[in-house]
Parts: sequence; C-alpha cells; structure tokens
Amino acid sequence: MKSENPSISILMPVKNAEPFLTDCINSILSQTETDWELLAVNDGSTDNSKVILEQFAKADKRIHVLDNDGAGIIDALRLAYSRSKGNLITRMDADDIMPPIKLEILKRNLLSFGKGNVALGQVKYFSDEGLRDGYRYYEAWLNGLSENGTNYSDIYRECVIPSPCWMVFREDLDTCGAFNSDVYPEDYDLCFRFYGNGLKPIPSSEVLHHWRDHSSRSSRNDPNYADNRFLDLKLHWFLKLDHHPKKTLVVWGAASKGKALAKGLLKAGVDFRWMCNNPNKINKHVYDKLIENVEAISAIDDLQALVAVANKDEQANIREHLTDEQAFFFC
Repeated sequence: MKSENPSISILMPVKNAEPFLTDCINSILSQTETDWELLAVNDGSTDNSKVILEQFAKADKRIHVLDNDGAGIIDALRLAYSRSKGNLITRMDADDIMPPIKLEILKRNLLSFGKGNVALGQVKYFSDEGLRDGYRYYEAWLNGLSENGTNYSDIYRECVIPSPCWMVFREDLDTCGAFNSDVYPEDYDLCFRFYGNGLKPIPSSEVLHHWRDHSSRSSRNDPNYADNRFLDLKLHWFLKLDHHPKKTLVVWGAASKGKALAKGLLKAGVDFRWMCNNPNKINKHVYDKLIENVEAISAIDDLQALVAVANKDEQANIREHLTDEQAFFFC
C-alpha cells in the first residue's frame, strides 16, 4: 500500500557554492515539513563546498553527499535522482534560500490536486550586488503566470516554471523522461516536457523560493545557457508540440531573433512566410526568402505566427490583432 504521506527528495547539484551553501542548507533544515532527504551532488567543486556538505551530513542523516560521476548539472541531477527514495521530487539550487514553509506548501498543494499536476511557488530575486532590471521583470512576469496557473500560455517566451521551485510525483517525472535528456538548458527542456505530457501547473500566490543573483551564477557564465540554445529549444518544441502543418506559418519580425527563427525553419524544411513592418527590409530577400509587409497577414484565414518582436508596445498591438491560438511569442 502506498504511503498517504509520501516523503520528499530534494535534488541539489553543487559546484563552487561555498559563499552561499551554509545559508542554503540551513534554510532546508528550517523547513516546517521535516520528512525529506537532500541528495547533494558535488559537481567537481574546487572550493570547500564538499567539506561543508559533509559537515552537514554528519549532523543530519537526511543529508546525503554524492560525487558527480559525470560532469555538469544534468549528470548531477541524474545521479541524485537515481539515489533518491522519495515519492515527491523537487529541486534546489545551492546558492538559493527556501522560506520555511516551502516544502510544506508544495507538498500540500500537490497532494491536494493529485497526480498529473506540478506544484509551483512564486519567486523572489535577491542580490548583494544589486539586482538587474531584467530579473525584476522576469520575476513579475513569472509570478503573474504562476498566480493563475497559466504558465504554459507564454512558454515560448522564457522558461515558465522556476527550476528550483517545483514539485511533482515521481511517477509523473518518470513519464516526462526525468533527467534522461542531454539537452540544455535542462530546466527549460524539462518545462516543455511537463507541458507536452499534460502536467497542469497548480496556481500559487505565495513566495516559496528566494532566488539569488550573483556574478558567478551558471546562467550568466555557462555557454549551455547562451541565447541561441534557448531559441533552438523553443523552435524544436514548437514544431513538436504546437505546429499545425495545414495552417500558414508566419515569422513576424526580421531582426536577429526573426532571422534565427527563419534559419531554423529553413534548416528543418518547414515552409513559412516572413513578415515585418520595417520599410528597409520589406520586399527584400534574406536567405533567399522574401520578407513581406505584415499587412499581408490580414488576408490569411488560418495561421500561426511566431512573433520575434521585442518591443513591448508592438507586442501589445500584435496581441490585439491575433488570438492566443494564433500568436506564439518567442521574445
């Protein structure tokens, strides 16, 4: 008989996190939910991260320290997951902080809604170095989606599920392929697999994760998180999950991201029309593809538009002219 109060496995890759690691683990130890295990994987740290981990492990048997037998965050997550025993799975970043109620709330919501769902929390960025405006915008945008559980509605813009603030049933994670994929960025790829397998985001109105920004964080420095990786991933999953070949596909925008989308579609052999409102580009050929005036879109009855326009005012105007089913915002 399965437990009515399943335990939690926390998967945490650790690489050179010494300045933040003690605060991180203390926040886990302070959780109001106590039935958890922490699988902390040392990913080739050259600082004192492993020493700190081992000190905590000696003091609390719920903490297990592992050495990555591969390299990088995906291998670390695979190892942690393979050694985990809990029926509820969540992630943690070694430089972040959990509010005391995080595990309790995620677990309660997940058990209340049941399998086929993913429990989420809102996030709050903080930094000792000063917070960039981009992170403030991402925080507000992401929390707005999580408030209503409408995360997937904007999935092609950015990762809509915060990588260290979700919880799912082990069975559902296995259905989604867990950490078997070699694709980076791994958190965004997993988000698409949650979406593709129908896991429903549970609405959340509480801040359950404090996300630290600092100059050495992986998302700023690791080439696996470069812009082109994100765009390639988005296009791959769009063609797999949402593309309808019988509808007219339009790329809206001819700046750098529009060009990257056009190149990707040409490489994949997918037919499309390319449009923009820049008079310097209209009626020109790029990659042997004609760029049309966006006014031509009004004559298309059944369409899908990949919007590669960064300007917020222009985006708002596009939303007025296209339905949510027609427009897929890629920036």
